[in-house]
Amino acid sequence: MSQLFPGEVFANTADFDHGIRSLLPRYDEILDVLTHCLPSNSHYILELGCGTGEVSLKVLKCCPEAQIIALDYSPRMLQFAQDKITAAGYEQRWTGIQADFGEWAINSEKLDIGSEFDACVSSLAIHHLQDEMKLKLFKRIAASLKQDGCFWNADPILPESPALAEIYQEAREEWANQQGTNLTEIRAKVGNSSQQGYSDQDQLATLDTHLQMLTQAGFKTVAVPWKYYGLAIFGGFR
Repeated sequence: MSQLFPGEVFANTADFDHGIRSLLPRYDEILDVLTHCLPSNSHYILELGCGTGEVSLKVLKCCPEAQIIALDYSPRMLQFAQDKITAAGYEQRWTGIQADFGEWAINSEKLDIGSEFDACVSSLAIHHLQDEMKLKLFKRIAASLKQDGCFWNADPILPESPALAEIYQEAREEWANQQGTNLTEIRAKVGNSSQQGYSDQDQLATLDTHLQMLTQAGFKTVAVPWKYYGLAIFGGFR
């Protein structure tokens, strides 16, 4: 089997969309909130770690004038996303680029994707970076946004204490049980990933740490529009 990159999760890419909805509470709600945080008149949007294209698809539907530049280091994820976007008829408004956004954070001149983005969005990807790299990425994002441009990230967060870790885990298990999910069956489809570029296994940070880093990176308004136990959407305006 080919090497599995952090974030690909499942050995078979076709299992991702169903599998992630089984493993992650309120996944579709996350997509909705992320999309609604973007101004509907956004023209130029950057997506970091586009995965199978689920976020891109929602954004293209909700922002009729949007053009998306989507980065992902996984060729199989990019192809899956491209096929999905094309099937929906949005291929003229979406450009997928095989690239490591960690590399972009520190060597942006090597990847000329432009700047002056109206918005940047990411989901379930940045938590694979070490905190030092997260901060560098947030600074790169801020520098690539228009004045008053926004950035929103949906990611798991580090529990603030062992007691909260237990609460967050119980919430996820309860969610799966309520959905009638056979977690053993779903987890059997999960592959073992190895480090790729600047990304590795989960390298979580607390929500407070993320917000401090965003402020340090130059975001003047920092907010958390959504949180559910150990999952959060956070970001702000430049």
